[in-house]
Amino acid sequence: MSLFKNIFNRLEAKTTYSDFKWNQLTDLGQLKEIMELSFEKPVLIFKHSTRCSISKMALNQFESDYDLKDKIELYYLDLIEYRLISNEVANVFGVVHQSPQILLIRDGKAIFNASHESIDALQLEKFIA
Repeated sequence: MSLFKNIFNRLEAKTTYSDFKWNQLTDLGQLKEIMELSFEKPVLIFKHSTRCSISKMALNQFESDYDLKDKIELYYLDLIEYRLISNEVANVFGVVHQSPQILLIRDGKAIFNASHESIDALQLEKFIA
């Protein structure tokens, strides 16, 4: 593996998955699981473009501010690799696609969404009862 590729892969892995318990959203069938799980506890989907520096900054900021422990189930969607899933998320939850974007799912519905600089992990607390 080249030095550049090795460094890039390490940076991407650190940025994307850090110390978080992200569930990777890689299969359309997981959307049904997310909807079912959302009746037990809120589910957050973070739609991330691995080619976009704004998306990377939003993800880093979200991770540094997030402090809800196990109160929300976290899903990470690489929308470059899984574009079809990203499109289906927009369709199923009725939220226009943006990148980066978060969707908070409760009782099978998107109850909150934000994109770009509006992504704020601290706002999620008001949706946790």
